Amino acid sequence: MTVKKKALNRFLGLIIGLFFLMNTVAFFHAYRFTHFSEPGIEKTKNPKELGLANKIKVLLLGIDNPKPVNHEQPARPFETVHLQSSKRIECWHIKVDSSKGTVIIFHGFSGNKARMLDKSEVFNQLGYSTFLVDFIGTGGSEGNETTIGYKEAYDVKVCLDYVRQTNEKNIVLFGTSMGAAAILRASETFQINPGSAIIECPFGSMYQTTCARFEQMNVPPFPMAGLLVFWGGLQNGFWAFSHNPQKYARSVKFPTLLLYGEKDAEVSRQETDMVFKNLNGKKRLATFAEAGHENYLKRYEKEWIKEISAFLNDNRVKDK
Repeated sequence: MTVKKKALNRFLGLIIGLFFLMNTVAFFHAYRFTHFSEPGIEKTKNPKELGLANKIKVLLLGIDNPKPVNHEQPARPFETVHLQSSKRIECWHIKVDSSKGTVIIFHGFSGNKARMLDKSEVFNQLGYSTFLVDFIGTGGSEGNETTIGYKEAYDVKVCLDYVRQTNEKNIVLFGTSMGAAAILRASETFQINPGSAIIECPFGSMYQTTCARFEQMNVPPFPMAGLLVFWGGLQNGFWAFSHNPQKYARSVKFPTLLLYGEKDAEVSRQETDMVFKNLNGKKRLATFAEAGHENYLKRYEKEWIKEISAFLNDNRVKDK
């Protein structure tokens, strides 16, 4: 064998080895990202706080992210409701007297219904009953899997169907981040038709939101972002590159309020503008100048309540 052939073989071996290593790392990271650890396991610390051995472990195998647990319950009287979606999901139904309607509330990634109690209380004070949902894999719901809004779209449909069966006429869907993406996908996939919807900071596509996480760490997204999306979808039984809330928005014909923080490092203004452009019903975009990917109610309480209240008043579905 010539020196030239030996060098070529070494080079090809290096390329194959690197390809195998990248896919192995992506496989483990994708699984850890879409499957929560057992409750009680300590969440992986900031990499800056880890020793060398643990940094290498996280780099190769991904982070530990324990299943979100509801550490709080509603202060108001409530009913716990269990529904059968792709898995059994747990919900809280808070009813108010002389209710103007019901707001179904969906949390974001790595959240749960207890973390939405502050927003639920605002809706209650505005005269609306609320129905808070633990998506599959979180809180009191079965499993440990999360698909960043893809399979959760079925949870949206199941909850909407349940509340509708209570003879509620005015149903509002509220979702933040992953919850917003799930609402948009439910609109396209199941042709849902609530009275209206309020969505906060939905990402443009699965690939875009994965790239954003790399960019936050000042790491080039290519090629690992694509590999993560590929393996994450494969492990969870769907083609993740097709998970595209921007495209789903075209199916939305009901009134929608879209909320966005101008300093959001996870969702770009371009993604938000495209979602808004594609909405086909009555719509409004409201932004918060200094907010990131966060709970707008905490930082912009007066402005958030003003936007929510005005939208609900303008788009209330009244009994026939």
